[in-house]
Formats: sequence, structure tokens, C-alpha cells
Amino acid sequence: MSKFIYSPSRFMLPTSHYCERHADYAVAFIENLQHTKGEWAGKPFRLFPWQEQIVRDIFGILKPNGKRQFTQCFVEVCKKTGKSELAAAIALFLLCADREIGAEIYGVANDRKQAEIVHSAACDMVVQNATLSKLCKIIPSQRRIIFSPTRSFYAAMSKEVATKFGINPHGVVFDELLGQTDRKLYDTMVNGASAARKQPLSFIITTAGNDRTSICYEVHQKAVDILEGRKSDPNFYPVVFCPNPDDDWTSPDVWRRVNPSYGKIVDEEYYQNFYNNAKSDPAMEIQFRQFFLCQWTNAGIDKWFSMDKYEKGNKPVDLAALEGRVAFGGLDLASSDDIAAFVLIFPPEDPDDAEVGDYIVVPYFWIPRDNMEQRVRKDGVHYDKWERDGFLETTEGNIIHYSFIEQKILELSEKFNIHEIMFDRWGALQMAQNLQDCDFKMTPFGQGFQALSQPSKELHRLILDERFIHGGNPVLRWMFENVKLETGAAGNIKPTKKKSREKIDGVIGAIMALDGAIRREDAEIVGGLVTYNSYTGEWLRNGEPIVEKKAKKNWL
Repeated sequence: MSKFIYSPSRFMLPTSHYCERHADYAVAFIENLQHTKGEWAGKPFRLFPWQEQIVRDIFGILKPNGKRQFTQCFVEVCKKTGKSELAAAIALFLLCADREIGAEIYGVANDRKQAEIVHSAACDMVVQNATLSKLCKIIPSQRRIIFSPTRSFYAAMSKEVATKFGINPHGVVFDELLGQTDRKLYDTMVNGASAARKQPLSFIITTAGNDRTSICYEVHQKAVDILEGRKSDPNFYPVVFCPNPDDDWTSPDVWRRVNPSYGKIVDEEYYQNFYNNAKSDPAMEIQFRQFFLCQWTNAGIDKWFSMDKYEKGNKPVDLAALEGRVAFGGLDLASSDDIAAFVLIFPPEDPDDAEVGDYIVVPYFWIPRDNMEQRVRKDGVHYDKWERDGFLETTEGNIIHYSFIEQKILELSEKFNIHEIMFDRWGALQMAQNLQDCDFKMTPFGQGFQALSQPSKELHRLILDERFIHGGNPVLRWMFENVKLETGAAGNIKPTKKKSREKIDGVIGAIMALDGAIRREDAEIVGGLVTYNSYTGEWLRNGEPIVEKKAKKNWL
């Protein structure tokens, strides 16, 4: 047993008492197990002080009737702390050492694969222990461990199975609560079961999430409220390791404080390496804060990148030198009384330089003239100054006359070789038809994750590589500063107009234009010209959908 001086939990009721014998029994069982992963594999499970405090509290604090006070334990802590191994050990204690006849122990998560992480560690612990390997039977096909002496089992369950069948758990290990899209599984396994058990325990482990409407955030907030004295629940044991709101996320002292296994399971070099990437990449900064500092972010909405990196693209843009160059346009008209954007992007002249050359962006913006002064006063945006300096144009009246934009595009086509124009078809169908009648290649572009994610990521890469040259256009800079990023499934991203603090039409225009630019090598091939309709997600040959079931790379 590790050396540990117990300090009674401040969550212990006046009527409860601390039983050292029960606590020692739980600690001794766990420390007779062995670790299963990495450099620790095969070594005795010696509890860290923070882990031992949890074990002693949840198993050693008893009510007057001799049963445990705590029926739920919520542990929110960052990655690389050993929480999965601790959860596996606790599951085995509930299965094999808690003297519960016919105990049902369930490992649940958002999907079975996640639930199997803790369950697999428990299986390895059983195999490595001479006594448990004789008393337990592992059935891999059922993801189940059976403890014969008490006719008990520990099973990893999927979300679907757990919510369809009647269960009576003595123990629940709920892994990564942040993955739950609704509260159904939590209510079924934690709140709605165990009615026939005298001292059930739900052990919930998670890192911080990003959806503040989720069940995970609800339970997180309950834990914080209890820790800070705003709420009380005698059956709920809260453990939250996270920074204070005013803490410096770049400080190793903060890293050390929020990771109670810092310097043991993970060293400073590991944190430092991830931080070195995160400090110049806001997308990675979000991951660092969430998974390494256990800090809640905002519902998938966050800044995209450092404006310091964006400023690196403030190099002179020589329009005369761009005459005759191939360009791709992105047209975002928004509403007729708001702001419209047409953005041209000039990719490297030599396709072989696509991975190293600069992409030059030239944006154009329009707003109605009649309400400009009102908007300057109301919004505090320098539309009037931008107009005087030539970075923005106004159209007569209180709505944008799209004929001005059409005429401007026609004028630009006399200087530049505008190969293709991508457009958000909302509100732009008539202009697109007019421009198509003037022999422009017009491509509708969707505004969902499917269409925006890939070019958004490419734009992010160009900005980080300092290859997105914008000439310091103040309107475009303002819009990039406004951007909030929305993250979807499978790591897809897109700028969100709804959540961004102000207008981002030029950013959307740039992304659409870039989508065309990064596909510019779509050249003449046998059978015709291959293009891509970003709105429908279809690849086309001579304007018709390609029906062959071949990989995209084979079409080009």
C-alpha cells in the first residue's frame, strides 16, 4: 500500500463516518493489480495521491447503516492522467471484491469501441493477476468478464443496447461523458437504474467538452457548484481538475496543477511539444485547452487562427502584374441591404509551385449608400473611411444594386483571366445566370461542412505558411478577425456567419474562390473536362455527373 495520510473529505455528512478498514480494503485490492499500458505495463498499480483520495472517499465514507454515502463519482480530468486504468480497477473491485451477489457491472460510453477501452484494461488486469485469472472467465465475443464466486459480470455495452434492455447495475463505469449527444444513456444507466441495489456506484470519467448544452456540461456544472458551495448532494462525489478563468494557459505551472499525474505518467516535454504547435495554431490551441488543461470551450465555436499569422500576408499586391493571370472568384451576395463580396484569388502561375507558391487575394465589397452613415454610428464600423480609401464601394439607394456588381465583374474580366466563379446560390441565381450568359463559368457552392471544410482547412494552412497574400486590405482583415469557427463531426470545420461577431462575407468569398484555385489542375482528360460542383458534391465531366465508380484521383 502506498504511503498516504488521509484527510477526511469535506463532503462527508455529519452523520457519516470514515471507515479505515473499508478504505484500506479497496486500496489494497487495487494495488494488487498491475498496470496494462506503455512503460507501466506489468508494474504494480500504485495509486497516486489524488487517485487514492478518491478511492478512500468513495469506499471508506459510510452512512450510519454501514452502506456507502456516495453513489455517484464524477471525475473530470485531462488526458494522460491514468483515469482509464483507475476506472478499470474500480470496475474490478465492484465485480470481485464488493461482496455483491449477482452484481451487474456495466462499462458504457457513446459507442462500444469507447466502452471497450476501460473494459480491455480490466481484462488485462485479470489475466495478469494469478488469483483473479482463476476466479474470472473472460468471454471476448460478449465483451464480458464473469466472476464465478458471486455469479457477477462486467460487460462493455453500446449506447443502443444499454437503452433497450432492463438492467439492474451494481456498478456503472461511464467513460468520456463528453461524447454524449443527448441525456438518454446517462439517465438510463445513472439516474434510472440500481433501484434494487443497496450501495450502487456510478463512476463517471471524462475530459472537458465543448457543448454547453450537453449532459456532460450539466453534470460538470453540478460538480463545480458543489465544489464551490453553491449546491449540495450528499450522494454525489465531485472531482474537477481545471484552470481558473484567469489562469495563463501557456504556463507550465498551470499545466502541472491541472494534471495531477504530471511528471509521473506524462512529462513536461510532452506538454511543451503540443503547446509549441498550439501557440501558433488556434485550432490546436482549442484541443490543447480542452484535452490537456481540461478547459471547456464554446460549443464547437472558436477563433480560427492567430491574426499575427494573418498579418504576415500583408505584402504589396501589384494589380498591374496580375493582368492576364488566371484567377478564381468567390461571390457572396448576402442580403441586398447588407454587404456583398466578390473575392478573386490568383494561384501560383506554375502548378508545380502549388505547394510552395503564394496565393494572392484581391477582394471587392459593396454596401448601400443611403444607410451607410447610420450603420457607421450604430455598428462602429468604418464603412465611410473604407469608401474614401477605395476599399469599399457604395451603390445608390438603401439596397445593393446587383447590376453594379455584374458590371464590375465584367470590367475585371477584361484585366484578369477569371477561370471560374463559385457562388452561394442564395440570392445570387439571377446574377449567376446573367454572368453565365456572358460566358462566365459559374459553379454553385454549398455552405455546409461538406463544401466548406476542405477549402477552409487549406486556407488555414496557407495563412500559417504565410502564403495567403492580401495586401493588408482593411475590410478583409476586419472580416477575418470576426470569424468564429464551427467544428462538426469527423473534424470538419467551417466559418459560421451566425456565431461570428460581425460580417464575414469576404472570408466566405475567399474560401469559395480558393476551392476553385486548388482544383485548377483539373485539366482536359480523355472523355472531356472534369469539374466539381461544390453545392451538390458531384464531380462532372463536360457538365454531366460522373457515374463511374472510380476514385477521384483516377478521374483527373
